[in-house]
Amino acid sequence: MKTKNICDLARTVRSKNAGSFMITLEIIFDDREIYERVKKSGAITREAIARAYNVEPEKILDFMFFDPGMGIKANYQRPIPSGGPAETDVYGCQQYAPLFSLEIPWED
Repeated sequence: MKTKNICDLARTVRSKNAGSFMITLEIIFDDREIYERVKKSGAITREAIARAYNVEPEKILDFMFFDPGMGIKANYQRPIPSGGPAETDVYGCQQYAPLFSLEIPWED
């Protein structure tokens, strides 16, 4: 089956700080039909995000589809608290890149 990368489908793929101990990941769409196809594909799950980040699924503390905003949101536990020794991204804004590995089954 053919696939499309999430970067080709979503308007925004980002991460941000969710307090001292968590990072929020967001995938936001600007087309309702595309959002619904991605959601129904079952390709983006807690487990898929855990694989992308090479962590146990239990580390993905929250996972949800937000239909009114056509978005997918997940929170995961930071390996090092924000601002802690050896922590390299206080704001969590550079943690989205592993999401780029998400492929969605897609037949035109």
